[in-house]
Amino acid sequence: MLARKMALTQKVPILVAGVVLVFLAQGAWAAQYKVLHRFKTYGEEPSRLIFDTAGDLYGTTSGGGAGTVGTVFRLSPNGQGNWTASVLHSFARDGHDGYYPGAGVTFDSAGELYGTTTQGGAQGGGTVFKLTPHANGKWTETVIYSFGNGNWPQSDLIFDSMGNLYGTTVYGGPDSAGTVFQLVPHGDGTWTENQLFAFDNKNGYNPYAGVVFDTAGNLYGTTEFGGAGHRGVVFQLSPNGGGGWTERVLHSFIKGSLDGFQPIAGLTVDASGNLLGTTYRGGRHGDFGTVFKLTPGGNGSWQETLLHSFDNNRKDGFAPTSGVTFDNAGNLYGTTAKGGANGGFGTVFKLTPSANGRWSETILHSFGNDPGASTPVFGVVFDGSGNLYGPSLGSGQHPLGAIFEITP
Repeated sequence: MLARKMALTQKVPILVAGVVLVFLAQGAWAAQYKVLHRFKTYGEEPSRLIFDTAGDLYGTTSGGGAGTVGTVFRLSPNGQGNWTASVLHSFARDGHDGYYPGAGVTFDSAGELYGTTTQGGAQGGGTVFKLTPHANGKWTETVIYSFGNGNWPQSDLIFDSMGNLYGTTVYGGPDSAGTVFQLVPHGDGTWTENQLFAFDNKNGYNPYAGVVFDTAGNLYGTTEFGGAGHRGVVFQLSPNGGGGWTERVLHSFIKGSLDGFQPIAGLTVDASGNLLGTTYRGGRHGDFGTVFKLTPGGNGSWQETLLHSFDNNRKDGFAPTSGVTFDNAGNLYGTTAKGGANGGFGTVFKLTPSANGRWSETILHSFGNDPGASTPVFGVVFDGSGNLYGPSLGSGQHPLGAIFEITP
């Protein structure tokens, strides 16, 4: 059900890849790769991951579970190098619950989890749900909002300082081009939706990823299509003081060697207010995708820089569908859904900045043809020790999905 899955069309016969790969690269960076958990049901592909303060990992699967239409899961380290998986909630087609979650989950300050489903709910157009933990170890689900038919929310959610939630719908709005929404909580447990902006072809359409805040309270995101070049945009939403929000297109992507296009993933804001992201296609080496940066100028303009253009060769990956993550040293990390040295099943990469403004790429892991551990379409997260964790969809006619760890 994921947009990222829709973009992945190449399927190949199933083989089994090795469990551990060590890659010595620039700076003698050695990466050890390990599969922590393999899902067992067809369609049980996992989403973006998050950690809690105890070191447990949380995410969703777009299928599987008791209802076969998705779960929220937790992976807990058991102290012996292994991880134990538990299902916190199985979604159901019951006319009320949502199903087919297409994004990860987000914690609030009370330890409750929030997420979206692309379908289901009281109105059939997907839901925003909340999972509340109890002392007995069980979790209770509450659907806090149901969208109208055809909205298809599949973005990650974020909170503001007032406890309001923000996200996007892929479709919805007067032109069915997608929306940015806000959910406001009330004391009686109900939530009210405010549609902050509805897209059309001129200002972008199909926002698959969620939005991020800057320190001034502006929201930023991407749309896969639309804009002046009809190849996607980076947009800004600014509160206008009267309760409304004003949209501005910061960059319209174009098809050609000077730009990437078709951004599927969301953005990362660095300490200087620059916006960083990826495009699924385009770049200097053909149609294989990019990592880009948008830098704000003094006159309100934004300047784009391509930090890396992916190449269809044996070493480099291509077709990134996830965003990028910083480490404490300012290096960037991400995944590609295709390419790499082991048959084209994706990579985990690192980009290192240099004094001359250029960025050098290191491939930390190339995935092989594995029904679980291949084709990473979401990004990676760090633990407190600097280890990387991420989900993969798997390959072949019956992909399963897995959670992997890369240890420096």
